[in-house]
Amino acid sequence: MNDAIHAFILYLQLERGASEETHRNYQSDLQQFLTHIQEQFFQADIVPQPDAIHALHIRSYLKYLSDRGLKKTSLARKLACLKSFFRYVFEEGHINHNPAAAVRSPRLGTHLPTVLTKDETATLLDSPSAQTWSQARNQAMLETLYSTGARVSELVGLNWDDLDLESQFIRLRGKGKKERRVPIGTVASEAILDYQRQQSRAQTAPWQKTNNGFLPRSGLQPLFVNTRGGRLTTRSVERILKQRTGDRFSKSVTPHTLRHSFATHLLDEGADLRAIQELLGHASLTTTQKYTHVATDQLMAVYDRAHPRSGSTVTTHTQGDNRQS
Repeated sequence: MNDAIHAFILYLQLERGASEETHRNYQSDLQQFLTHIQEQFFQADIVPQPDAIHALHIRSYLKYLSDRGLKKTSLARKLACLKSFFRYVFEEGHINHNPAAAVRSPRLGTHLPTVLTKDETATLLDSPSAQTWSQARNQAMLETLYSTGARVSELVGLNWDDLDLESQFIRLRGKGKKERRVPIGTVASEAILDYQRQQSRAQTAPWQKTNNGFLPRSGLQPLFVNTRGGRLTTRSVERILKQRTGDRFSKSVTPHTLRHSFATHLLDEGADLRAIQELLGHASLTTTQKYTHVATDQLMAVYDRAHPRSGSTVTTHTQGDNRQS
């Protein structure tokens, strides 16, 4: 089983181009599954082979996780990992049957993404002029997230040579290392340039003087760095955003909230759904269509608040209603 897990992780890395985070999550999930079935069905010091695993073992594992209070979305993710693993092992000819094929994923309720209104987005992004390079970096990061709809993993993966601010485009590397060029707005571009100026003055990275000001010696250097000059992590971005939002909003705001808000606001303004799909890097239009539900819900909320006869607050007008026959 351990050899099969190792081969599967290599397959994800070399052939599927999965992210480092995906490798870690799948490795952790598979080891957790293996530990459970060893304790429940096999001897703890004996590692079962893949062909010894049955659907019963997988269902037992899912029940164990459910009894511990794991959410259905997390259960579905862990089952998806097992399905991918056993499909790979089956296709490689190491087992004669796929034990995960007969296990159904838990039914998930409709979950609409959390989005900020346009006013809330302005409240989050509008801030006093940055006084330090780290403040300028934080502003540039948030502006870039909202301007491009980038995933946080795509944001921290940006290098300086991924920017074409003159043409107002940047290159993002998404899931499976698929690249796409997306527009970046003027406000975000200016925020990055301000960050560039502040960072070069602070000498937080090796810079060289050029006719256009200070630029990194190598375009492969990370765009967003920590105080030691290393690439910023996704957890650092999440922490910075949490500090920025504080208790100003009644909802939890994450980097993905800005991605959701980007898509929803574009849709509100009449953008084509397929164009939004391309900007977000979604493989399937079905994934993008969830934003139509968000936009509809927001539209109905505005209607209910604003229309005098929407049904939520009906006003009866009696004065001045002296119609003549």
